[in-house]
Amino acid sequence: MSDRVVLAYSGGLDTSVAIPFLAEKTGAEVIAVAVDVGQGGEDMEAIRKRAIDCGAVEAVVVDAREEFARDFCVPALQANALYMDRYPLVSALSRPLIVKHLAAAAEEFGGTHVSHGCTGKGNDQVRFEAGLAALNPDLKVIAPARDYAWTRDKAIAFAEEKGLPIDVTKKSPYSIDQNLWGRAVETGFLEDIWNAPIEDVYDYTSDPTVPREADEVVITFVQGVPVALDGRALSPFEIIAELNRRAGAQGVGRLDMVEDRLVGIKSREVYEAPGAIALITAHMELENVTVERDLARFKRSVDQRWGELVYDGLWFSPLKNALDAFIADAQQHVSGDIRLVMHGGRAVVTGRRSDASLYDFSLATYDTGDAFDQSLAKGFVQLWSLPSKIAAGRDARQS
Repeated sequence: MSDRVVLAYSGGLDTSVAIPFLAEKTGAEVIAVAVDVGQGGEDMEAIRKRAIDCGAVEAVVVDAREEFARDFCVPALQANALYMDRYPLVSALSRPLIVKHLAAAAEEFGGTHVSHGCTGKGNDQVRFEAGLAALNPDLKVIAPARDYAWTRDKAIAFAEEKGLPIDVTKKSPYSIDQNLWGRAVETGFLEDIWNAPIEDVYDYTSDPTVPREADEVVITFVQGVPVALDGRALSPFEIIAELNRRAGAQGVGRLDMVEDRLVGIKSREVYEAPGAIALITAHMELENVTVERDLARFKRSVDQRWGELVYDGLWFSPLKNALDAFIADAQQHVSGDIRLVMHGGRAVVTGRRSDASLYDFSLATYDTGDAFDQSLAKGFVQLWSLPSKIAAGRDARQS
């Protein structure tokens, strides 16, 4: 049997052209793998058929929407994962899931190589290849856009020459990647960082400046996992999808940032993540109510490192696996309800309740019935201040 290349297939121009190009360049048979992570757009069966029509010997379509929500979005939520304190890891979360299915297809169909459509400038090449190195280090990687300097002009000319069944005239002014967790937009006029985004950039969110009625929602969590909206039991996928619609209708989750890419350059990115931002906002507040102070303080540093590892393509790394165990343990009491009001581009917490709450009204109140013994505070403050007081005295003597 000849070599077989397993291609991460989106159905667009670049990956459609890659099928006959890889066959011609390497002499290998091409297996196309398309993974549905909630990106919307074309019917997946149409994408599968296009792959076959472009020359793939096999085309696999995987409905991974529930898996993506459960096994990738929920862990990111439990880690309050926001790269550079803002970006909720939209593209970074989908790549290890796609890698998992590429590796599985390689095993099923006898693949010797894996191919992706990433360029040499982006983070995704690292995410694909670091993940593959962890899951199947024997697989070789071919990246036509990077390894053969494959430009869009070349791709269009090749598609026309081969008569491929794909529209080569339609071109978005932006580069867009989207899935259930959010939408990433870059390139075009956005590359000038002085240019403000226009409404044409957005799809998941409505203009937050347009007057409309606010939307109030109660999100229920069990051990850090969202399980219900407004008392209706739903799967994580259903919850994220509904909040994408409802929070998106209120303009929640728009981000415009210059971020530090793994390859060392700064890149301007515009994101929409209405469901992710609403859920992370709610989850962080429930942790404030239910997680003990020192554990919460330490977890914030773990959350930041977890997000950096995932952004950097190290989903399958030993450190990320170890941090997963810590985060899972820290979620054991993160159960309860958070009420959010979504309006004007913001998701604002207005209520919290939990059987695991560490908030004690009798200790917190300043009214009659206060159970806090204020007579203990004076000695506590004196002891707490003692190291600084001693150091200050030392400094005064030696000055």
